[in-house]
Amino acid sequence: MSVREGDEWRVVGQYPDGTPAEALAYFERKYVDLAGEVTLLEVRHRRGGASASDLRSTLQAVRERVVGAAAVGDLAALGARLDALDGALSEASAEEAQAQREAVDAAIAERTALVEQMEAIAARDPRSIQWKQTTADVSALFEQWQSHQSAGPRLPKSVGQQLWKRFRDARAIVDKNRREFYAALDETHKSARDAKAALVERAEALAPQGEDGIVAYRGLLDQWKRAGRAGKKADDALWARFKAAGDALYAARAEREEADAEASREKIEAKKQLLAEAAGIPREKDTAKARALLTGIQRRWDEIGRIFPREAERSLDDDLRKIEQSVKAREDADWKSNNPETKARQNDMTQQLHDAISKLEEELAAAVASKDKRKIAQAEEALEARKAWLRALGG
Repeated sequence: MSVREGDEWRVVGQYPDGTPAEALAYFERKYVDLAGEVTLLEVRHRRGGASASDLRSTLQAVRERVVGAAAVGDLAALGARLDALDGALSEASAEEAQAQREAVDAAIAERTALVEQMEAIAARDPRSIQWKQTTADVSALFEQWQSHQSAGPRLPKSVGQQLWKRFRDARAIVDKNRREFYAALDETHKSARDAKAALVERAEALAPQGEDGIVAYRGLLDQWKRAGRAGKKADDALWARFKAAGDALYAARAEREEADAEASREKIEAKKQLLAEAAGIPREKDTAKARALLTGIQRRWDEIGRIFPREAERSLDDDLRKIEQSVKAREDADWKSNNPETKARQNDMTQQLHDAISKLEEELAAAVASKDKRKIAQAEEALEARKAWLRALGG
């Protein structure tokens, strides 16, 4: 079967054992199939989602089937549509290539940032690192690297290998530093654990001493604080034993203090009675007698002995001390007033004032005789001042 295309005839193909109409219908269906393939390519391009380079590969295959196809239809029109689509796909391929290059550049930058973060961690002083948080950070960076590698664009082989080598080497340094840190920490913990275990044994050995072992226990406690950490689990277990040993010693003291307090009840009442008796001493006018009464009470006070708890003893002692201070204040006042040296000084001053007054009286009489008002006023003022001093001294 042949078809005319322009001024020429083209042999389409043979359709044996069929009528011309059947042959024409067969080759027309072949054309429709080809036209459908071209239309599908056009639709896929318009909708997007498919790679332009992939569509161009498919287009070339379709073009090969269209050229000289055993089909009846406007093959030239299909060729023109394929040419137009090929031009559009060429532009799209260029845009895709540019976008791919940009995506690769961005991926390189992102992966480089991951490498630099890992290298920054590797460069830190292992002694200053908080390893629990840092280990989590390293794991997060590695997860980001894997996610980026699987979901991101493929990097040029040389670039990808170089970045991975840097990331891997930095991560290996971090792992090495972490292992060394924890190895040293384990050794430190072991040393502290051994030291604290020895302190626990010494603390437990103080149990037979009871309250008398408290001073030694406090010394062990100071050593415990300087022993360092042995790890939370070991520290907790050892501290529980160490504290229990101390609690036993302090419990012995508490029992003794409770017994002392019980034994002090009668002493407290006895001292309260002495305080009631001493309350009247400040009203005694005779200072010597007041002192004698106080001394007798103080003697009986001391004979009663110590009182527990200490707070009760201090309170009672303070009350008696106030009475003692009032008596002492009276004694000091009496001493000052009866001190022979003080009296001698007062007598000497009194005589001097009497002499001064006699002289001023003579000066006043002379001023009056002279009728000199200014001298009279000065003499009267000086005379009154001396008499005031004399009255103050009791003269």
